[in-house]
Parts: sequence; structure tokens; C-alpha cells
Amino acid sequence: MAASYSLDDLRYFCTIVKLGSFKKASINLGMSLSTLSRRIRLLEQALQLTLLNRDAHRVTLTHTGELYYDRYRKLFDEVECIEQALCDEKDQPKGKIRISAPIYMGKHFLSAIFCEFLLQYPDIQLDLRFSNNLIDIEKEGIDIAFRVRNPAIDNWVIRELKLTHNLLCAHQNYAHHPITHPEQLEEHPKVTCLGLVPWQLKNQQTSEEYSFNPNTHVRLEVDEIQMMKQAVESGVGISYIPDYIALPLIEATKLKRILPDWQSEGQPFSMLYRDRKQVPYRVRLLIEHTLQHFNEK
Repeated sequence: MAASYSLDDLRYFCTIVKLGSFKKASINLGMSLSTLSRRIRLLEQALQLTLLNRDAHRVTLTHTGELYYDRYRKLFDEVECIEQALCDEKDQPKGKIRISAPIYMGKHFLSAIFCEFLLQYPDIQLDLRFSNNLIDIEKEGIDIAFRVRNPAIDNWVIRELKLTHNLLCAHQNYAHHPITHPEQLEEHPKVTCLGLVPWQLKNQQTSEEYSFNPNTHVRLEVDEIQMMKQAVESGVGISYIPDYIALPLIEATKLKRILPDWQSEGQPFSMLYRDRKQVPYRVRLLIEHTLQHFNEK
């Protein structure tokens, strides 16, 4: 049988006991004294129990009232703690932020940002999930996700942070002549990385586009960019490498570009977060901190 009273009625009862009078409780609860008295009377009628003894000077608990108060005050104390925690989460820089990012791009672009943020906000914790797998960010309870390219995810905001390009590179001493077109890569040793095939290329001079599938003479297939980079640096073969990795190595004369007029179209590195007005304050702080960092580049 459904109860004919609500938890609010029990909360009113506990407030009266805690403050010691109907008058103080009515002020605390923001309701009239007559309304509060009526709600307690209806509660007692619904329970068919007397919870409070009333006289002209004070309110005291009956034995049954003591049993109800001891049990329900713990519940409402816990509710108050939860409400305070949620309020703190909304308005104060504290709590945990769960983040997902690709392994190498996360380390390359985000590590310094995260460390700087943690030093600035000592009461915020970051839970970093670096993975090359495309995880279910809703199911995993992710607050902020960083992704290459722009996946369409309902009710998530996508903020583009940076455009990257993939370049064809080999060891500095690799003899690659006479390669003049991507189709000639077929007979050369190659290193491939999961997620970076086929090699989508565009000539920056002629705008010709070419999709190359490295199916033959593949010396090494990996699922992690760091290993791909190391293999190319060691002279294992030609690979299709993100520019943020390749350009410093080219400048240091550890690698050289193959077909320098060819590269991929720009691929966005983006930050994703839930599209809602009530974003926790700590999450909003990290979003703003990250955007500021990339805007300064």
C-alpha cells in the first residue's frame, strides 16, 4: 500500500526536532507555521502514531518519535552532505575529471597541459585513459575526450584544437630514387600503423589526390605510433608519419621526406565534451585551460 505522506514530511519532522521548535523550523524551511503544523499532523495521522509532544513552551519526542528521528536524521544528514558535495562540484575547483585521449597524441600535446593544470588546481584530480582504441565515452563516464578527426557523437560538443598532416618519411640515408609518384611506393619496404592506412595523399602543387594501400613489402605492422617512429628512424622502411612527429626528426636530420609535394589533408585533433549547460566547474576550467593553450600556439 502506498504511503500517504512524503519524505518531505519526515524531513520537516526532523528539522523541528533538530531546531527544538516549530517556529524555528518554519523559518528554516521557509514555510508558514500553520502549514508546518498541518503537515506534521497529517504525517502522524498517516502513520497512526504520535511523534511529538507539544506544550506551550517546548516540543519533545515520544518514544516512537525517538525511533523515527534516530533513523531518518541519518538519511537527511546524508542527503545534506550529498547536496553540499554537488554544490561544491558545481561551484568550486575540486573533484575528479575523467579523460580519454590517443596514446601518442595525448603524450605529445596534452601531458604538459595536464601537469600545469594540476599544479594550478591542487584539489582537482585527473583520471587519464590513454588508449588507441575507440572507447565508448558515454559508457565509460568520460568528461572530456580528445580524438583525431571529428566523430559525430550526439549531444557532445566538438572543439577543433589543431590540424595535423601525415608525411611520407624514411631514414636519412635511405636511397629512394627515382620515386616521383605515390604509386611507385609499391616495391619499397614499408612500416604501417593501425589507423593510418590507407595512405591518403594530396599533391600540394597540382591538387592530385591518391589513396595508397600498403599491401606489399610491409616489413612491420604496429598499432602504436612510437614503435612506427622508431622503426623508420632505424631504417626499416618508408612510413606515413604525423607531421608533429616527423618535422622535428627531419630538422634534426634523422629522417627525410619522400615525395615532399605529397601529404595528407589536414586532420583535426579535437576536444569533445558533453553539450549541457551545467558542466561541472572543474571540467569547465580544464576546457578553458586547454583552449587557451592551443589558441596561444
